[in-house]
Amino acid sequence: MRLFVGLGNPGGAYSGNRHNIGFMALDAIARVHVAHPWRRRFQGQGSEAVIAGEKVVLLKPDTFMNDSGRAVGEALRFFKLDLSDVTVFHDELDLAPGKLRVKRGGGNAGHNGLRSITALCGNEYRRVRMGIGHPGHKDLVHGYVLRDFAKAEQPWVDDLCRAVADDAALIAGGDDTGFQNRVHLAMEARGWGDVKRVG
Repeated sequence: MRLFVGLGNPGGAYSGNRHNIGFMALDAIARVHVAHPWRRRFQGQGSEAVIAGEKVVLLKPDTFMNDSGRAVGEALRFFKLDLSDVTVFHDELDLAPGKLRVKRGGGNAGHNGLRSITALCGNEYRRVRMGIGHPGHKDLVHGYVLRDFAKAEQPWVDDLCRAVADDAALIAGGDDTGFQNRVHLAMEARGWGDVKRVG
């Protein structure tokens, strides 16, 4: 069994925010893999899908970003999973828009959702870092991540989430490098080799 966690803030006011690209990725995975309907569980919205023969629990915490670890910890304890079974999809300021990298453990780069998960659950989980670009100065970060993607950005956001969903079997199977490469190639094929930040 695997646990896929998307990071974001709950509620319609936040649904289009850059900070919510993790939620968007999980929604795409749920659509592509015909997951069960979302329902309230583990202090969030939960669903389940079978991906490449592997049962995958999908979780979007309703605890707000800074308390994401509470929802993740509850799901971990319920299913008796190890951190190695957890993949967290989140926005990444230090990657160019449309880029994606996978890593296990490491620092949290100031990301409050990751910080909460690490503090409450431990650090050795897989992170799927989805690039949203940086506003240019640290004082602008808060407003930038809580602003909606611009209309001009939506096509690459949709394509990135779709590529993540299409190749989710690789990440569920532990092929981090294969997953990363397939998403990269998919974005190149769709013309997103060099996305510029908007807004």
